[in-house]
Amino acid sequence: MTATTSALPDAQTRSQGIALRRGLAMLGMTLVVPGSAQLVGGNERIGRVAVRIWLAVIALVVLFVILLITFRAFAIGLYANPITLQLLRWAALALGLGWAALFVNAWRIANPSAMSPLGKVVVAAVAFVLAIAVAFGSWTLAAAFDTQSRLVSNVFGGGGKAEASSGRYNVLLLGGDAGADREGLRPDTMIVASIDADTGRTVLFSLPRNLQWAPFPDSSPLKKLYPNGYWCKDQSCLLNAVYTLGTNHKNLYPGVKDPGVQATKEVVGNILGLDINYYALVDLKGFQSLIDAVGGITVDVGRKVPIGGGTDLTTGRKYPIKGYIGPGKDLHLDGYNALWFARSREGSTDYERMSRQKCVLNAMVKQLNPVTVLTKFNEIAKAGEEIVSTDLPSSQIGTMLDLAAKGRTLPLSSVNFAPPLILPVKPDFPRIRQIVADKIQASEKAGESRPATSTPSGSSSPKASSNPKSNTQTDDLDAVCTVS
Repeated sequence: MTATTSALPDAQTRSQGIALRRGLAMLGMTLVVPGSAQLVGGNERIGRVAVRIWLAVIALVVLFVILLITFRAFAIGLYANPITLQLLRWAALALGLGWAALFVNAWRIANPSAMSPLGKVVVAAVAFVLAIAVAFGSWTLAAAFDTQSRLVSNVFGGGGKAEASSGRYNVLLLGGDAGADREGLRPDTMIVASIDADTGRTVLFSLPRNLQWAPFPDSSPLKKLYPNGYWCKDQSCLLNAVYTLGTNHKNLYPGVKDPGVQATKEVVGNILGLDINYYALVDLKGFQSLIDAVGGITVDVGRKVPIGGGTDLTTGRKYPIKGYIGPGKDLHLDGYNALWFARSREGSTDYERMSRQKCVLNAMVKQLNPVTVLTKFNEIAKAGEEIVSTDLPSSQIGTMLDLAAKGRTLPLSSVNFAPPLILPVKPDFPRIRQIVADKIQASEKAGESRPATSTPSGSSSPKASSNPKSNTQTDDLDAVCTVS
């Protein structure tokens, strides 16, 4: 009987064990419901305030989720506002610091003096780790909100047309290279994404940089300088030089932030017969960084594409080929290789480059997902700030993202206005506009029945659809480059 009694812990040991369990329980309660430990521990005033704040935060999150499900574009537009993001930044810091202080307070009201020496260390260590983790998490979250706020403020300045034209948003995508060896900026990539405002179904129209006689609309101030189209006797007046032309005549565009872009929007819209809503001008460095930020892209490459090569037209210097991309299936390309895949000229034409560029866009659209955006947001945001400019306002980010999400699962149709479909020296502009109108009509009908065929309506050349090489002119983009 004596032996059995001596095996039981004494009253002090039992009391210390109870105090340890109580301390750990209070820390757990604070982790799950901030303020609940204070409610049961005696400091009810602090507890009530903390619990009410916690419930209010949960209610706001639930409300936002409901808005995101029912009015997604509005919810994203509300979130993607510099003021909202700054409020969230400071709220995250304040709530995080307050939560960390609650862990310290929970440790104090748990009465650590009643614990054993080991219990004091354990509870203090747990409280410290939880407080630091919450504080660090809130700091990281606040930094993310600040990054998003700067991205929205610096990039999405607005100025475009928010109203859809004939039920579509038309976005001009420009890829520019303002390198040290080039005079000014000449966008070598000019693609218009025409997006159905309801379904997100998209058609891409690519214009070659060497197109001549580009017509300015009557509303353009450059129309007086080039009433018959942008053309020079030495054939240097190419489409990609319109940007420089507008920049050199900025006096004709008073109050316009980027006259070069405005001039390009005018002439491209007139060529295609589309009203351009927005533009996005990206430099090559930004493109490479963005591909790396999203973790690269995966494509099937039909034939090998050189890395390097080419000749400097000014100095005559020839550059060596440093390697090749492909051929092969499921090739994963990082930013460097994706950039060369999109821009390589050696052994190919500008028109093939146009197709490869759209392949890269298609890969990004299909492979970018919310998980990637969340886990690599800071890298994506940093790359996004390297966009030279865009006139998409922050209030329209939600609309564009909503349409992008809808369009991700739909076929992406495209037209390259390249020979033999269209000759760059003397383009048939009425035919271009007819092809655009017919291709858009076919895309809209595809949403009601089956995917549009690869042959553009309005094409008078049967070879354009029967010859395999015609993939550089007009196609279902998946046929040009298979995206895994």
